[in-house]
Amino acid sequence: MKGPLLILIAGILWGTTGTTQAFASESAHPIAIGAARLAVGGLFLMGIVLATGKLNVTNWPVKRVALASLSMAFYQPLFFTAVTRTGVAIGTVVAIGSTPILSGVIEWLVLKKRPDSIWWCSTFLSILGCLLLFINNESVHVDSMGLIMALGAGLSFAIYTLVSRELVENRSALSVVAVVFTSSAVCLSPFLLLYDMSWIWSIRGAGVSLHLGIMATGIAYLLFARGLIHVSSSAAVSLALAEPLTAALLGVFIVGEYLSVVSWMGVMLLMLGIGILVWSSKGSGVGKEGGGINEKWRQV
Repeated sequence: MKGPLLILIAGILWGTTGTTQAFASESAHPIAIGAARLAVGGLFLMGIVLATGKLNVTNWPVKRVALASLSMAFYQPLFFTAVTRTGVAIGTVVAIGSTPILSGVIEWLVLKKRPDSIWWCSTFLSILGCLLLFINNESVHVDSMGLIMALGAGLSFAIYTLVSRELVENRSALSVVAVVFTSSAVCLSPFLLLYDMSWIWSIRGAGVSLHLGIMATGIAYLLFARGLIHVSSSAAVSLALAEPLTAALLGVFIVGEYLSVVSWMGVMLLMLGIGILVWSSKGSGVGKEGGGINEKWRQV
């Protein structure tokens, strides 16, 4: 149960992102917020790993680290651009909903491991719940480029999850996320020069940046990485659908948003889908692949 619970907590922390951004200044561009989030998170993680003396980068697979870093760096602008072009509902559903499917397909093709029936059932219920939760909140606007961006965001997170799972098998999870997110922050650093960042120096801006960087990025992804040791990548991204569930509930109880009956049905389906995966972990380990993952990656 340790792995699924760690990933659920990570998903809950990610779910606070939307509510936190609602308190940011109106002058703060979403992509600038994403870049600041990675910068703070990367510095926080690297500071911890240096303070504890656990940083050891000898014999690391450089290509794997670069792939994980680029995947996380691409996810931020792809997701925010998708939401801007095609709306919050469609952008979120396509990006978050496509991630478990893409992860399962990649896992099937790369690791030759076919997801079991429990994963398919829970993922279907969770994606359907996500669809009902968001699709009823605004008028539907479909933009082809926005859809491509959303699918790109889903693919980026799926690749990050699969590669990270390989990295944490033989290395400290703290070292992995510190190196990956510091590298991702460097990749996105040009955005800090392209957008107005004066908002970050206010008390409210600093609070938003610190929460997004430390809690919703540093601690959340550290928990996610440690959970990946015990959980397959496809199951992990399905469990991470706790993010939109948390975001919706925080929107209701903190921001004062209204959820329709259809949206509440989506909440129930999301909880059911996630609950099935957590319940199945008691006896099956939620798709642990064993020690053959490194060999399969080397063959690829």
